[in-house]
Amino acid sequence: MDIQRESVKKKRIIRRIVYITISVVMITIITAALSQLEPAAPVVDRATIWIGTVERNDMVRAVRGPGSLVPVDIRWIAPQTAGRVERILIRPGTFVNKDSVIIELSNPELELEAEDAKLKVKAAELQLASRKVELENQLLDLESSTARVEADLAEAKLRAQSDAELAKDGLISHLQLKVSQVRADELEKLKKIEEKRETFLSELAKTQLEVLQAQVEQSRALSALKQQQVESLQVTAGFAGVLEQLLVEEGHQVSSTTNLAKVSDPTKLKAVLRIDQNQAREVLINQAAEIDLRSSILKGHVTRIDPSVQEGTVNVDVMLDDPLSQGARPDQTLDGTIEIEKLKNILFVGRPVFGQSNAVISLFKLTPDQQMAERVRVTLGRTSVNTIEVIEGLEVGDRIILSDMNEWDEADTIRLR
Repeated sequence: MDIQRESVKKKRIIRRIVYITISVVMITIITAALSQLEPAAPVVDRATIWIGTVERNDMVRAVRGPGSLVPVDIRWIAPQTAGRVERILIRPGTFVNKDSVIIELSNPELELEAEDAKLKVKAAELQLASRKVELENQLLDLESSTARVEADLAEAKLRAQSDAELAKDGLISHLQLKVSQVRADELEKLKKIEEKRETFLSELAKTQLEVLQAQVEQSRALSALKQQQVESLQVTAGFAGVLEQLLVEEGHQVSSTTNLAKVSDPTKLKAVLRIDQNQAREVLINQAAEIDLRSSILKGHVTRIDPSVQEGTVNVDVMLDDPLSQGARPDQTLDGTIEIEKLKNILFVGRPVFGQSNAVISLFKLTPDQQMAERVRVTLGRTSVNTIEVIEGLEVGDRIILSDMNEWDEADTIRLR
């Protein structure tokens, strides 16, 4: 009996060892088989991704940037002279015309200078009038003296002629005749001298009067300038539009270089776009543009490109070709697109999130059954705002995922649901 029991016990032990060995072998085989299997493709919700289709057609290359509406006509108002702000008559937001008085300044010193200039004009005018009378009297005296000489000369000539007749008849001596002729000759010379004096005095009088007249005109110009400066203390808009900004308050002391206010014409607006400095290199004058005001899209063209870069962008002015919609106003935000060029018959697709020009990237391309997406390498070319040229790696009709797929960088295949 003991021998039978030991035999049964031994068989049980052997059977257990066999079972354990078989289990270990099976587990090893299953583990090895599972290790050879690829991990299951991750599942991506189709509603959370953006899919684009490759097509062949004409592609418009463009650059885009934010911006705002800016008045075409802007005037900064500065005083013509220094002064103190006494009163502000118009506040920002008010429509003004060119004669509207915005600010009243005061400058007592300037007002005194204006009065002094007026007195100097009167003094110069009196000096001119007085000298004119003096010179006219001198000319009259010379004219009178010349007239007397001419009368004496005429008389001497008559006497000389008479003496010549008498001397011919022997009634007077030759000496007396000679005296008469010498007297006539002297008076002829004296007449010429008087005429020269008269001419000289006339020219001198003209010159002196011109000098004095110039002094009068100078005094008048200075007086007019001072008066105009006094009048300019009433600071006007000088331009029809809207008072946008007021930069001073009552009591402020200002100089002739101080900007007091800003006036603009709200009916004439342009778009100023901020274009990335790297993209702005391709922007040229007269290129076509579209301005999105949210409520409407307007056509326009580039009129100016700022030569400097500010915070990584370049300001580009776009003049609007279409009329503005009602309600458009300065500083209104907008988005603008500038057309760079039109590419004929090229392969392109919607621009992936990280798609840059002339780059090689990996994208997920949908399988024919649209249930899976496989990673492929794609060579990209020239870019636009929303599209990009495909050089290699895709064909017409291929559908690719354009969204950010960084979350699945480790996967070469994904499943769509």
